Amino acid sequence: MGEGKLPRFARLTRLRKRDCLYTIPDTGVDMPGIAVFVDSRGGNTKKVAEAIAGELGVSAGDICGPIPAETGVLFLGSGVYGGKPGKAFTKFVDSANFAGTKVALFATSGAARSAETMLAKVADDLKGKGATVLGTYHCRGKFLFSNRGHPDREDLERAGKFAREVLSKV
Repeated sequence: MGEGKLPRFARLTRLRKRDCLYTIPDTGVDMPGIAVFVDSRGGNTKKVAEAIAGELGVSAGDICGPIPAETGVLFLGSGVYGGKPGKAFTKFVDSANFAGTKVALFATSGAARSAETMLAKVADDLKGKGATVLGTYHCRGKFLFSNRGHPDREDLERAGKFAREVLSKV
């Protein structure tokens, strides 16, 4: 396996729970199950989720339902709306059991400061619920007349790099 490359997954197990698609890789090596959940209104954060999921060989799913038991690393993403994550994201974080869960957070927003503040608050909340936060990623997302064209190719490539770096910590 080349440097920076993840192993090809031997098989993917798909689980359906409340119309959410979770994809848990069966790697044949000591690699955790990976889930990518996203709350995206305008599609910006969904593009980032799909870039992360594609890099890891899994599918991105909408946030809903419980965390699959087989999940070793959970990537959670949301757009930033008025300095806060989306409602479904907030509901998920408030209701899920994160004890012992390894989480990586990502977001898109029109303004970097609001995303950094939101990600820091969510990371603190998750740590308070027993999660280990492995890292955060943020990029610009188009909003009205600002940030047109974002997330762009470079943003999505950086998201893939973030995913590889997170897994290197596991």
